[in-house]
Amino acid sequence: MVKQQLEVLKALDVAKTQLYHFTAIVIAGMGFFTDAYDLFCISLVTKLLGRIYYTVEGAPKPGTLPPNVAAAVNGVALVGTLTGQLFFGWLGDRMGRKRVYGLTLLIMVTCSVASGLSLGHQPKAVMATLCFFRFWLGFGIGGDYPLSATIMSEYANKKTRGAFIAAVFAMQGTGILAGGIVAIVVSSIFDKQFPAPAYAVDAKASLPPQADYIWRIIVIFGAVPAALTYYWRMKMPETARYTALVEKNAERAAADMSKVLNKEIRVETEMVERLTTEPSNSFGLFSMQFLKRHGLHLLGTTSTWFLLDIAFYSQNLFQKDIFSAIGWIPPSQTMSASEEVFKIARAQTLIALCSTVPGYWFTVAFIDIIGRWAIQMMGFFFMTVFMFAIAFPYKHWSKKENRIGFVIMYALTFFFANFGPNSTTFIVPAEIFPARLRSTCHGISAAAGKAGAIIGAFGFLYAAQNQDPKKTDHGYPAGIGVKNSLIVLGVINFIGMLFTFLVPEPNGKSLEELSGENDGDVEEETKIPQNGNNRSVPV
Repeated sequence: MVKQQLEVLKALDVAKTQLYHFTAIVIAGMGFFTDAYDLFCISLVTKLLGRIYYTVEGAPKPGTLPPNVAAAVNGVALVGTLTGQLFFGWLGDRMGRKRVYGLTLLIMVTCSVASGLSLGHQPKAVMATLCFFRFWLGFGIGGDYPLSATIMSEYANKKTRGAFIAAVFAMQGTGILAGGIVAIVVSSIFDKQFPAPAYAVDAKASLPPQADYIWRIIVIFGAVPAALTYYWRMKMPETARYTALVEKNAERAAADMSKVLNKEIRVETEMVERLTTEPSNSFGLFSMQFLKRHGLHLLGTTSTWFLLDIAFYSQNLFQKDIFSAIGWIPPSQTMSASEEVFKIARAQTLIALCSTVPGYWFTVAFIDIIGRWAIQMMGFFFMTVFMFAIAFPYKHWSKKENRIGFVIMYALTFFFANFGPNSTTFIVPAEIFPARLRSTCHGISAAAGKAGAIIGAFGFLYAAQNQDPKKTDHGYPAGIGVKNSLIVLGVINFIGMLFTFLVPEPNGKSLEELSGENDGDVEEETKIPQNGNNRSVPV
């Protein structure tokens, strides 16, 4: 007696790493590159938007976005992403991964361009259209999360599946890095072509009219990599696990994977019928069977992603504020508009280059060696340690002579976020749930993460304000300060460690073993008749 598994799925599980794996990584990864670029590039230009649309003539400092506008600009894409994760996650299990995959990309390309072309010159008109299109941009980005993860997990072999999914997610780091580089290049070109004095020297001249193009070009550029991969995304065949276990089309699953793997695969119509009609393979999301088998798993994936994203998005979206607080970015009145964009982008690019990107690729290198659970636990632990190490002696780090040390400590929290839970919370939900619910459950887990991101983005915006009302940004109430905000984020990371105990270890197991889809016992495969319903498909 052996566990049931279709030959086509077994062939995928044991397939040697080959060209189609790398093709899938590039196609899915470029979507994630775009996701990260589009989500995080806004933090590079929010200061510029404040200067352009909210500077008051004669004020001692350049304008900043009012609290409600800043919250909307930073948060609306996250709200759209949360919505898209739930909707497209569900749709990916209903219509198929491939069919929905192209739609998300089209939404991203269209809305990236539309965001940069936000209409009007009046602040309300520009901000309203920017927020409108960034919501729908986020909606498309949201769909990419469950679909990219699910497609990559269902294509990969079980030996290197973690590394393949991690490689797709690692493109997020490259997207963040690219956003900084594009901002550096664009702001440098404009600074050279349209030189301007610092705001304190000549307020009006510090903001040449051409500066309005800087943020638009940076935002629009996000459409380029997504558009380049649309054709290849449409050429990918549907995953065999969806075709066989959800659509119940054994012949097409075998035919598609015969071409992909370049080998002959038997069509197992009877076995597909038997597997997909068993009670253990037909329960729904809102059933007692799901609750018993996967309820704690879903709680583990949603809670850890939720807690991680509170800390991760707080750090990422508001790096510029933290660097300003320690004096790493000079006061805005000492710079021109283009110079400020350049210095914010340079700081964020340095952090991405030295800690964010290496963290992702450390995960790729080690995830199939030490496992998902160990990496997630280690990441949360060190994020907690470094956050507290920054927060408690905050006065020490804020002194000019200690600022480089602060940046190194801050960078290490990013490194262990990415060589840790930021990667594993994306990977695990794509592995442990049944094929018919995999995209939906990943979407729910990812949406929980974005709920945390929204709390981080909105909450930290207010919480990090100075405790002295006279020292807050214009229009903001007094907060708890950067130090206390970092302490809160450290506590959140510690709680993430505790919830990690609910997350199983998928390392080295097939997706069907993990989800329980091959739990039924059948006779040895040699006894399966080679009749008309179990024939081979030629390559």
